[in-house]
Amino acid sequence: MPPSVLRDRKRERTRRALLEAAVELFETRGYEQTTVVDIAAAAEVGTRTFFNYFATKEELLFPETDERVRAAVAAIASRRHGERPVEVLLRGLRAAGDNPGEHLIDDLNDRIAALRAEVSRTVPAVSGRAAHAQLVTQREIAKQLHAAFPAELDEVAAAALVGAVVGAVSGALTVVFQQQTAGVEDGERLQRRIHETTANVLRPWLAAARHQSAS
Repeated sequence: MPPSVLRDRKRERTRRALLEAAVELFETRGYEQTTVVDIAAAAEVGTRTFFNYFATKEELLFPETDERVRAAVAAIASRRHGERPVEVLLRGLRAAGDNPGEHLIDDLNDRIAALRAEVSRTVPAVSGRAAHAQLVTQREIAKQLHAAFPAELDEVAAAALVGAVVGAVSGALTVVFQQQTAGVEDGERLQRRIHETTANVLRPWLAAARHQSAS
């Protein structure tokens, strides 16, 4: 096996170990009570190694933002003939939600999402980072949607459509995480609720898109 492949695999294992250690500590001790030194020690690496992977502690709660945006943009770029803007947008958002990347498998992604929602309510740095990440994501997706349908959506209309859909999903999932009184112990149940809630919120949009396509 080439040395470069071995290095990449080692980096992925270390990154995964840091994320797992952080999630476990955040769940048991609390986010603010956990330090970077604690996380590095639990992952059996030094703090210098930690900062090779994450610039700050709050970055651990946003590990896949760029990759999800790329998945959404790729879905928009590969739009099919006859698809309406809403259909393309929803497919892009589903692609982003269903492709958390190679770094996060099993229920770790949902545990991070639950922690992010919980911590955002009490830690301004995380709340600000979450708001900024969502804004950047919405802007990029709206930009791509406008480029895909320039005759139907100007920049304002594209931004409004993306904001409406993303806001609806985000609002619903915030309530789901707030109702998760048992923390994230039942990862499978939380994952089902996330997917079911998202599907329910998006159902009217999908129905409207199908109606437009048929008319």
